[in-house]
Amino acid sequence: MLSYRHAFHAGNHADVLKHFVQVQLHVYMNQKDAAYTYIDTHSGAGVYALDSFQATKTAEFDTGIGPLWNCTDVPAPLKEYLDLIKGMNPSGKMRYYPGSPYVAEQMSREQDRLRLFELHPADCKILADNFRKLDAHKAEQGERSRGRRVMIEHGDGFHSMKALLPPPSRRALVLIDPPYEIKDDYKRVRDALDEALAKFPSGIFAIWYPVLQRMESRQFADRLKRLPAKEWLNVTLTTNTPTPDGTGLHSSGMFILNPPYTLEPILREVMPYLVRVLGKDAGARFTIEKGTQVTGAAAGRIVGDTPRAPVGNARRASPLSGKGSLRLPGQSMPRADEAQAAPAKPARAGGPRTAAPRDGAPRDGAPRGTAAPRGNASRTRADAATGPRDGAPRSTRNSAARPAAPSAPRNGRTRQGGGGRG
Repeated sequence: MLSYRHAFHAGNHADVLKHFVQVQLHVYMNQKDAAYTYIDTHSGAGVYALDSFQATKTAEFDTGIGPLWNCTDVPAPLKEYLDLIKGMNPSGKMRYYPGSPYVAEQMSREQDRLRLFELHPADCKILADNFRKLDAHKAEQGERSRGRRVMIEHGDGFHSMKALLPPPSRRALVLIDPPYEIKDDYKRVRDALDEALAKFPSGIFAIWYPVLQRMESRQFADRLKRLPAKEWLNVTLTTNTPTPDGTGLHSSGMFILNPPYTLEPILREVMPYLVRVLGKDAGARFTIEKGTQVTGAAAGRIVGDTPRAPVGNARRASPLSGKGSLRLPGQSMPRADEAQAAPAKPARAGGPRTAAPRDGAPRDGAPRGTAAPRGNASRTRADAATGPRDGAPRSTRNSAARPAAPSAPRNGRTRQGGGGRG
């Protein structure tokens, strides 16, 4: 984990998706006057220079912010994100790109609190220096600095997050975006969210994740759908067809637990545009899924006097199934090899079920629940071979085990078959 430096990837298509969604989450949180706490478990350096050695070595910003920089027909929600970035580049030249802490600092208000965590020692120092310079710049402009409203800590954000929940204001926005360089990160994210939801079930939790060929990545979204949150929203952006060897980041997603109701319509408006501008080939697409917890207590939640109808279709919204609860223009279609639904079970035959005799148990005519003693099979066979008793027809097998019920004659005829039930 300590080898990861986000400066090599700043401004790529994954950053565009992550920070665009983050801006919209802040816009929603700002609709109420009550303060909220923003928690960033993996903050990074806060600000990145796109003309630095790290950024120019990979030039990943050409897959994200680069193609969007000079666009003039962007949807209004996406323009809020672009205006923030252009605001930190007053010269008009694309030189600096914000990390999630800077986005939070610009979008939050004076009464809101920022709690930033970074495990990499070098990036944590750069993060602190960047905020120190930001406070100095505000002081020069006559603006009040945030002071202790912003707290930066060198440490593991997974552990630190639990101590901050629930926040004093009972409002929180949590961003979790580890590097996922080690497989254990996927499990740690889910475990941390499970504990966080137990302490603060109403918080908004936004999780960024890469869509890779490895099994942990492909199963990640499905595992998050099983967390005990009220609702979830999952959006992915793919810019090109995966390479045969599976290397490179071609797709990423944002999974939001307890999403605001405003986010899904915004995504429906913006995601087709991002596919059109950032897409590299015919494999470019996006997916939007929305639903409630797949299993567990959410299935039995009650609203008012009736069970709450789930939003979307949680089981069909699995990325493994190739289907989503919302299918929009530009989205991927179901795979050709997708498994078909299981056929309905055939109806049970109308007659009673019979079991093969075992250890000399009586057959057919024996009363239900009655069995001959084990080791006495010859006696049972002898009884069955005995002629009809009490006038019962010879065709009735083992009629001695079940006596015929008396019956009055009907219309001059005698009722046959003394072994049946009355």
